[in-house]
Amino acid sequence: MSRAVKINEYGGPEVLTIVDVAEPAPGPGEVRVRVKVAGVQPFDIKTRRGDLAERMPLTFPATLGNEYAGVVDQVGPGVTDLAVGDEVLGSASAVAYAEHVVVPATDAVRKPDGLDIVTAGALVAAAQTASGALLELGVNAGDTLLVHAAAGSVGTLAVQLAREAGATVIGTASPANHEYVRSLGATPVAYGPGLVERVREAAPQGVTVALDAAGRDAILASAELVADKSRIGTIVDPATAESVGGRAVFSPRSPARLAAVAALAAKGTVILPVRTYPFEDVIEAHRAVESGHGRGKVVLLL
Repeated sequence: MSRAVKINEYGGPEVLTIVDVAEPAPGPGEVRVRVKVAGVQPFDIKTRRGDLAERMPLTFPATLGNEYAGVVDQVGPGVTDLAVGDEVLGSASAVAYAEHVVVPATDAVRKPDGLDIVTAGALVAAAQTASGALLELGVNAGDTLLVHAAAGSVGTLAVQLAREAGATVIGTASPANHEYVRSLGATPVAYGPGLVERVREAAPQGVTVALDAAGRDAILASAELVADKSRIGTIVDPATAESVGGRAVFSPRSPARLAAVAALAAKGTVILPVRTYPFEDVIEAHRAVESGHGRGKVVLLL
């Protein structure tokens, strides 16, 4: 037997339960991974609460979890690029809060040497989201990028990847996180009334592109600052972005982009602070993410 987190109804964190399940087996072209780290993301919170029920209804009992890192412990027929014992990370489809996941071998990214397994598991979603958003927005060395929620997991990586591309970066964050945002290579500014003026003071050359991970007020502020509204992107509030001429920047999952960011992390070029919770404390992990506070990424350790 194996263990997995399931929910039997929409609701608060207390609906999360750990149950015994049959061990999955890999089919042709698949591998089974013994999960060591499972990332917890805002999408999981919205799924659990039922925020997405109208367009993505669950069939109960339902499982959660879209990112993992662990060790291959079974290989299905036809798999030649991975072997038992290989450490991997990657995306899953609402099954990663579990001791075992079965995934297509082509979706699993080999963990680079020099990258610890906990950081590997934390990188999965944020790396693909941040790198994909910057790609869609065309961020390059000539840009001044405004990142909203710069201390979060996606913001943390977006700041560093944009700096790696040569862009100047302004990052919004609470005052308690300003030194942290500055350490990532961005100029920090505080949220709240007067944000537009503070950004203009921090970037007298002007802002050419904005990436939002905070929502409505941040997008409206971006609309006052960015001339080309198509370069205002959000990962949390498509409706507001579209109302000002911006857009959602939800890129498809990409093992190639994940591998590229993992390689940078292995070299120490990018960092991602991680807050860890034992698998048994999944309820507390959800509460931590739902609070919207804290730096970096929340993960479950198995």
